[in-house]
Amino acid sequence: MNNQEISRALFNAFMSGDDNSARALCNDTLKARQNGGAPMTLDMLLVFAKAVRDITKDFRYENVVCSDTGKGFVEEHDVCATLSDGSLFLMPVCVVADVEHGKITRLSEYFDTAAAKNLAKALSAAG
Repeated sequence: MNNQEISRALFNAFMSGDDNSARALCNDTLKARQNGGAPMTLDMLLVFAKAVRDITKDFRYENVVCSDTGKGFVEEHDVCATLSDGSLFLMPVCVVADVEHGKITRLSEYFDTAAAKNLAKALSAAG
């Protein structure tokens, strides 16, 4: 699998809730960060992804643009869903990843915190 295929497979796994496939694509020591925040393990990332899916309908990634960087990938996409209050959610995201020996070792996700406000509010209300 090339780096772009790894990217698509990972986000498809997040979208569908296929934790086994996500685990197979990532190194056990994966470190993930959102907007430069505290490092998250793969387990933490999977719990977060499930929490987002649980409070949304039609969770999906749209307008995907992915580039192989030679040592990983950069993917831009829009995170789209319907929140529990019926409002539409759209958040442009950029993810930078390192891949070694076919496994993702680092994920850095960048997004506009203003665009994430309604999702954060819905997550807080749910949990």
